[in-house]
Amino acid sequence: MSIVTLLPFIVLIGAMFLMTRSAKKKQQAAAQMRNEMQPGTGIRTIGGMYATVKEVHDDTILLEVAPGVHALYAKNSVGAVLPDEEYNRIVHGDPAIEADSPVVPDDASSLTDSSDDDVAHIDLSKKPETDDAEAVAVTDEPVVDEPKDKKADGEDDAKK
Repeated sequence: MSIVTLLPFIVLIGAMFLMTRSAKKKQQAAAQMRNEMQPGTGIRTIGGMYATVKEVHDDTILLEVAPGVHALYAKNSVGAVLPDEEYNRIVHGDPAIEADSPVVPDDASSLTDSSDDDVAHIDLSKKPETDDAEAVAVTDEPVVDEPKDKKADGEDDAKK
């Protein structure tokens, strides 16, 4: 066999090796994160629930999901161990906004510059409806009733 024949197989085996290696590294990092949890740590579960770790066992953890409400979860259900600042900001709503991060406005009013009075603004308000007689008088064009096609939608001249 020549090397050209074996090249696709070598590339395929190499790609599989690299993919399994990166996946194994991610699994080891997640397992290490779960093993380093301590009581009092804020976490987010894979379902998106935020809780505080109360007790850590071999395969399970006891979480306090609300004051006085405890739940037993598997260690594998932990999605992320959060730093204290981030956990308090998310759960308790602490306004710990850093000066370096940009502030995003709640509405689009800050995106428009109200100091430009020279720019003509388009009136998008709804106009009151008028009668047909007034519409004819306003446009000064005669209203012509065009004959409608005898065919209805979906009909054609084909024989059935």
